[in-house]
Amino acid sequence: MRTIPCAMIESSHSDSVEVINMRAKILVVEDEGNIQDVCRRYMEREGYCVVTASNGKEGFALFLQEQPNLLVVDVMMPEQDGFSLCEDIRQQSDTPIIMLTARGEERDRIMGLTLGADDYLTKPFSPRELMLRIGNLLRRTATPASERSATASNQDLLEFAGLSIDVPRRRVTVRHELVNLTVKEFDALLTMARRPGQVFAKGQLLDLVWGYQDIVDTNAVTVLMRRLREKIELDPARPRWIHTVWGIGYRFEADDSSQGELS
Repeated sequence: MRTIPCAMIESSHSDSVEVINMRAKILVVEDEGNIQDVCRRYMEREGYCVVTASNGKEGFALFLQEQPNLLVVDVMMPEQDGFSLCEDIRQQSDTPIIMLTARGEERDRIMGLTLGADDYLTKPFSPRELMLRIGNLLRRTATPASERSATASNQDLLEFAGLSIDVPRRRVTVRHELVNLTVKEFDALLTMARRPGQVFAKGQLLDLVWGYQDIVDTNAVTVLMRRLREKIELDPARPRWIHTVWGIGYRFEADDSSQGELS
């Protein structure tokens, strides 16, 4: 294990630069030493704390000990693979997870997303692209102090019958019970809930939720919607809020006047 002192992170928001006071600690779980070293070098250059592990078993122990803000997890590792590690973490936390998969292994990508990973990169990957995705996820999960202290407005709190979305705190309650959503699950729900009735194509959701289309498979959207329905719908087979528009994508319904179908 190797760490550096945590630093303040500068995050650009529209026309101002806001400094977010957070301990940006990243846990890299990767058994290939050269990839681990490259990740650490680029992350430290960005000012992140870095903790490394060489297998899933060690990675889970460090996750419990270090409480990182984000994980980068390889799929194929000794002792405990990345899928099993992701599953164990999701039973306890919604900490963002980026998975590293072998080139062309679609089943790895789909499996990782099904288990709750927020994003993935295929090997070999660009370290700069990894830094971009890490920054995007950390910015989405950070709640600026100004938002935490602000009085809720119509855009800060979205309420529907049985469903409430607290935007600044990134909290979702269903029938008055808190539901733990991953970064991408929350972003997808919020994106659609802000425009009830609008049909979102899968490619459009990739662009709005992931921030890019060309390097992420549309299957990621299908898997994400399935996970989201399982968490917020009373009966995922007959969804109340998230409906499929066959051949196009999905829409959010503010009421239960229609019944959706699965995709």
